[in-house]
Amino acid sequence: MCELLGMSANVPTDICFSFKGLKERGGRTGPHKDGWGVAFYQNKGVCTFKDALPSYQSEIARLVSDYPIKSTAVIAHVRQANRGRVALENTHPFTRELWGRYWTYAHNGQLSGYQALPVQRFQPVGTTDSERAFCFLLSKLAERYPDKSPGPKAAFRYISRLLPQLQQLGVFNMLLTDGEYLLAFCSTKLHWLTRRAPFGVARLSDVDVDIDFSKETTPNDVVTIIATEPLTNNEQWQKMQSGEAQLFRFGEPARL
Repeated sequence: MCELLGMSANVPTDICFSFKGLKERGGRTGPHKDGWGVAFYQNKGVCTFKDALPSYQSEIARLVSDYPIKSTAVIAHVRQANRGRVALENTHPFTRELWGRYWTYAHNGQLSGYQALPVQRFQPVGTTDSERAFCFLLSKLAERYPDKSPGPKAAFRYISRLLPQLQQLGVFNMLLTDGEYLLAFCSTKLHWLTRRAPFGVARLSDVDVDIDFSKETTPNDVVTIIATEPLTNNEQWQKMQSGEAQLFRFGEPARL
């Protein structure tokens, strides 16, 4: 299996602290040694870093964990390969354009019979079940609304109705964002927490690092972190239920 990390924030925020914890799980404290990636949204643009090396050994990952790239939406992933060889084209997250916006996605799990998922406009580049499922979702979305976007909430609502179909094929934990909204879907394991004032100290579980967010934030900041397993050991994470979908917008939970 793999591990996911997502962030939704109401102001441009760096994810250095959380990524430091995830990076260690990419081959040191966890078995996810088959590549990693992270995508940062900056307005309508997406800055993506990927590497087929284990993240804890990757100089690119070290740069990302130390360089404060500010973003309001982030998706990151460390991979343990089960479908598709270890290669850059098979590393998550995956990004495609639809309606003049970039959509970015990452998946944790393993699907059977995924080759039969119909894809039209969007075609996989690599050979993973994950990318095929992403192309299926976007193809269905473009087929449902062929002329123009129905609006982001309607689009995510439609996608959420497709996710149980993918869950029936196996384990399907997923993060998907268009840069404004971020959708999390839990098949077996996914957690989230929202940080807001009054901010306190957070301590990572995988490496001896802590941070006092009261010194790094303003009273108006709202930041939600989504992760496969809680990244900190002194905060209250919310565990999602199997089959649960949760939408976030600029750090706040939103209704589907």
